[in-house]
Amino acid sequence: MSSATQSRVALTGNEAVAQAMRQINPDVVAAYPITPQTEIVQMFSSFVADGDVDTEFVRVESEHSAMSAVIGSAAAGARAMTATSANGLALMWEMVYIAASNRLPIVMPVVNRALSGPINIHCDHSDSMGARDSGWIQLYSENAQEAYDNVVQAVRIAEHPEVQLPVMVCMDGFIISHALDNLHVLTDDTVREFIGAYEAAYTLLDVDNPITVGPLDLQDWFFEHKRQQIEGSYKALEVIPEIGRKFSALSGRDYGFFEEYRTEDADGIIIVLGSTAGTAKDVVDAMRSEGQKVGLLKVRVMRPLPTQQIVRALAGHPAVSVMDRSDTFSTAGGPVYHAVRHALYDCEQRPLVSNYVYGLGGRDIRPEDIRRVFDETLEVARTGRITRPITYLGVRE
Repeated sequence: MSSATQSRVALTGNEAVAQAMRQINPDVVAAYPITPQTEIVQMFSSFVADGDVDTEFVRVESEHSAMSAVIGSAAAGARAMTATSANGLALMWEMVYIAASNRLPIVMPVVNRALSGPINIHCDHSDSMGARDSGWIQLYSENAQEAYDNVVQAVRIAEHPEVQLPVMVCMDGFIISHALDNLHVLTDDTVREFIGAYEAAYTLLDVDNPITVGPLDLQDWFFEHKRQQIEGSYKALEVIPEIGRKFSALSGRDYGFFEEYRTEDADGIIIVLGSTAGTAKDVVDAMRSEGQKVGLLKVRVMRPLPTQQIVRALAGHPAVSVMDRSDTFSTAGGPVYHAVRHALYDCEQRPLVSNYVYGLGGRDIRPEDIRRVFDETLEVARTGRITRPITYLGVRE
């Protein structure tokens, strides 16, 4: 890491993401305001007005229109971005699937907020988790630094010729988006050299080589086109760590599929994503100082889920608890829990896996709550028995 390539600044998560977008200088940004994302596009619109970027900023009447506009722009060969939260993402629903199906490398910061109703503007993961099977790559951020770094890397991931899929960069509403943090920001030239110029392989504006975008696709070829899209998602499992290594060479910050924090000899491991990982690390350190063997696995890449790597990371550890900030309404726990249990199904040294659903609608998650999860996970490891597979943590039952 060189001081010539980055500087230390104090920014909120929203400011950090807006700065990343300014440095990326996309051709088109179309957006509609929604709490707690509004500041991102508000700040970016100031960059447009001040001439700091060359971006065509499209003020639309809804989030559905925002995604429609960036789909059209990306199909025409532009580097396109938008941003949203919660109900805004839900209003995009139809177009989110179309963006992925058309293999358009759109990047979209998603500031996580509870999906109505009742209406709630605070953080949980019901919005992005609802879109986890839409075909988008999903990166989750622990703090403002990771949100900034993820946005910069997302451009390279999305545009990689083996991938060509849109990317959501998720960060927790208010907890990250509005909280001031110290982080390192790369220079404008460093970011622009890293992402490079974008040249779309196929565009609507290439009149000498006409293409069809969004056709009627029935039984004869639909399956094959979806299989190609799926293959792009699989290829992302090779591309994401490749881009992470190149980014690390510039920044000194390493990013893979997940972070293993003091898990080497852990009897009890918690799996979590987002800002809660920071609190959990403090609890791990405190409990380790007491001689308790606990560790944390922080998921960064939820889609495509790196199942083989998760199995290798967890195999041989006695007990694991997955913390979900959303639920599946299936009587079977949260979405990350589902994914982890599935990944471990054929694991010969499979740990016992419990689930804790927490923090819905912005309910605080305190260090003592996480310590309780660790204590109960260690008890499962000691007894070899799960007495309560799914716990709703911190709720008035």
